[in-house]
Amino acid sequence: MSDKKRLFLIDGNSFCYRAFYAIRSLVTSRGEPTNAVYGFITMMNKIVDKEKPDYLAVTFDLKGPTFRHKKFDDYKIHRKPMPDELVSQLPVIKDVLAGYRIPIFEMEGFEADDLLATIARKAEAEDIETFIVTGDKDALQLVGSHIKVYNTHKDGMIYDSDKVKERFGVGPERVVDIMALAGDATDNIPGVPGIGEKTAIKLIVEFGSLDGLLDNLDKVKGEGLKKKLMESKDLARMSEELARLDAAVPIKVSFEDLKPKPHDTKKLLTLFKRLEFRGLFKELAPTDTLKSDYRLIEDEKGFAGLIKELGKSEEFVFDFETTGKDPMLAEIVGISFCWKKGLAYYVGTEDKKSFKTEKKKLDTKDVLAKLKPMLEDPKIKKVGQNIKYEAVILQNYGIKLKGISFDTMVGSYLLNPSKPNHNLDDISLEYLGHKMIPLSDLMGSGKNKITMDKVGLDRICEYSCEDSDVTFRLKEIFIKELSKKALDKLFDDVEVPLIDVLKSVELNGVAIDKKFLSELSETMDRSLGKLTKDVYDIAGCEFNINSPKQLSEILFDKLKLPVVRRTKTGFSTDEGVLRTLAAKHALPATLIEFRELSKLKSTYVDALPKLINPKTGRVHTSFNQAVTATGRLSSSSPNLQNIPIKTELGRKIRKAFVPSDPKALLVSADYSQIELRILAHLSKDKDLIHAFKEGLDIHTHTASLVFGVEMEQVTSEMRSQAKVVNFGIIYGMSAWGLARDLEISPEEAGEFIDNYFQRYPGVKSFLEETIEAAREDGFVTTMMKRRRYLPEIKNDNMSLRQFAERTAVNTPIQGSAADLIKVAMIEVDRELASGSWRSKMILQVHDELVFEVPQQELKDLKAMIKEKMENAIKLDVPIEVNVKAGKNWLETK
Repeated sequence: MSDKKRLFLIDGNSFCYRAFYAIRSLVTSRGEPTNAVYGFITMMNKIVDKEKPDYLAVTFDLKGPTFRHKKFDDYKIHRKPMPDELVSQLPVIKDVLAGYRIPIFEMEGFEADDLLATIARKAEAEDIETFIVTGDKDALQLVGSHIKVYNTHKDGMIYDSDKVKERFGVGPERVVDIMALAGDATDNIPGVPGIGEKTAIKLIVEFGSLDGLLDNLDKVKGEGLKKKLMESKDLARMSEELARLDAAVPIKVSFEDLKPKPHDTKKLLTLFKRLEFRGLFKELAPTDTLKSDYRLIEDEKGFAGLIKELGKSEEFVFDFETTGKDPMLAEIVGISFCWKKGLAYYVGTEDKKSFKTEKKKLDTKDVLAKLKPMLEDPKIKKVGQNIKYEAVILQNYGIKLKGISFDTMVGSYLLNPSKPNHNLDDISLEYLGHKMIPLSDLMGSGKNKITMDKVGLDRICEYSCEDSDVTFRLKEIFIKELSKKALDKLFDDVEVPLIDVLKSVELNGVAIDKKFLSELSETMDRSLGKLTKDVYDIAGCEFNINSPKQLSEILFDKLKLPVVRRTKTGFSTDEGVLRTLAAKHALPATLIEFRELSKLKSTYVDALPKLINPKTGRVHTSFNQAVTATGRLSSSSPNLQNIPIKTELGRKIRKAFVPSDPKALLVSADYSQIELRILAHLSKDKDLIHAFKEGLDIHTHTASLVFGVEMEQVTSEMRSQAKVVNFGIIYGMSAWGLARDLEISPEEAGEFIDNYFQRYPGVKSFLEETIEAAREDGFVTTMMKRRRYLPEIKNDNMSLRQFAERTAVNTPIQGSAADLIKVAMIEVDRELASGSWRSKMILQVHDELVFEVPQQELKDLKAMIKEKMENAIKLDVPIEVNVKAGKNWLETK
């Protein structure tokens, strides 16, 4: 490597375009596009981190004509105008560069390329080596002993003189000559009509230069080529002038000013926060931004003082440090408390009968026994981050947590449900600008990772107290934000009470028939073996069915099936592709069957027995309250919401869910067509409301209206088509989507949808008004005012905009259904807790609640849950709940 100082000059416009098209969609929650800004920053940082330049600057074009426009009126006339979404980001990019304290050069009448040339030549005079960072080939004319081009389109390929000669067959000094002949379509440099780059290179190599060529046109071989050159001699000369960069732009350059400087961290943090660049914010944010007083409780006397203070408080935050993430198995190793901003306490604990590692740790059972009266006192409010975790653990220690008043994870979720994460690290950065201590700082990673009980007390004290302190601070912010956005009632009346309900459902768990699953696994093994043989027979050879690469070779090379979709690494073989190809060959259909069977076996049949808790003998899923953007609950470890009900195998898996007492039963209570009923309520469509009030079969009724026949004349095929449309409307289905699902022409599908809206005009008005309101407000709401922000609804990208419009239509319906079942769960749980019921709620799946019920309570429980669920929220149409009992989950369907 050269000992010379190195200058990196970034072609700002080239960089902006590359960043803009590399990341197709990135917007803030307010709808502000940020893809070019983010791409620019990451590309620039990657180069700076890798190359560590001694000098750095960025050049930009300014709007308006340059000296080239004066020479050629049509210069750049065919270049498409910069997209509005990119134009709006240019000032932001320049703001960011100011934050990084990177100099910007721009001048009226000149292009960024001319500035690059001028600065590079000035650097050459100072014996500084320059790397021009660009994707434009015109910069290659500058390459020499001191100047190289760092090509962004070629992953940082560096063009020196040899590389340019390898590319063009001539040195950098002749690149302009080639452009003079071949022109440049991007900049509308005309060149010689009919001459492309290959011919241009051949001519310049043969004649040495443009001058050499034009002075010896009589020696050009080929009359047609000679004629083109003779007729366009002046055009070639003008193109040469247009292509040649001006290295004498009157700008002042102080290389001292181009040296990298400390960033304006405050400015960058402000920008990154506004732009919602959480990762960049996190990298830059300091960890010591909070004024704090974190205290370790070292003995019984100190703990007694803490208990006294807690007893006086009306509300406090608490946070557990434990041995693991699974609350059903985790053991407490410490607890932090906070009831005043900046002040927090930590109590380290251990089982003194089994361990005696540190004198400063107190006995876990003694600590919990003294905390129990406060933890079980509903008058003392409790605050936490994902407080359900603590509640489940406490229940396993024999303490029923009461008085939950706030959960910052849930608060963050309600404020922005589309955000991917609501963990404390992320929301602390977003709302407080505070970077928290990473867990890996305490526990390490990889082979060196330790458990929390092995972390030193002083370190864990700081970490845990920070958790509680940050949670306290966030609670104060979220209370105001929830109220400002009219989300406080939903939070207080639904989401907070639901925490305790979900805790109970998780603790109840569900019993699994291990013997049945073992037998089913063996049956599936045999089926997979047969399917494997079928695949090999159809393919005509054996191969690794689970290898996308090998499967791709079989489908597209050996069988010559048409390629449906390409990926970065080859041809896609996903389910959508296989379903498309299934109509053309037997192999894709067999592969689909193999994959479905294999997935169900590994995900459920073989996995469920391993998830049985050794203490309870039951499977305990975790219900996620802050994941889906619609407000729906999801579950994990295991995900019981994705067990298919429409396939025979999916139904068989449900047979494995049984009551732990053979004399008891499972009861399923399922909302009937709840989303269509909510659509009727929200749209106020008279015909739809009438159909539900009269108890008509809604799909038959729709078919009758759309096909113009009496209900008695509706065939099963008509009803099936109407059913697809009824549910498709909720999800914003297009004519193309309906045509695909019904296997009819798009024209027929369009006519079907038009007929539907003619018969249900209220639905059409509701959909149009909802989309319009979403455009105006930037969000949609459910019946209980739950919000979902849709920044893409104003996006210039049609596919993104249409997706946002479909989401705008679906969210009020699906989100209201989520609100409904949450309210129902709270009401049912309240009733179960208030009486002497032995029945337990054990599962929630979409619009269904599942209970484990003693025989003697069956009749009363069915009546109770039906009444509570049907009256949870009042609609303009009756709500119906189907309640059925069985010896296993399958029998309840």
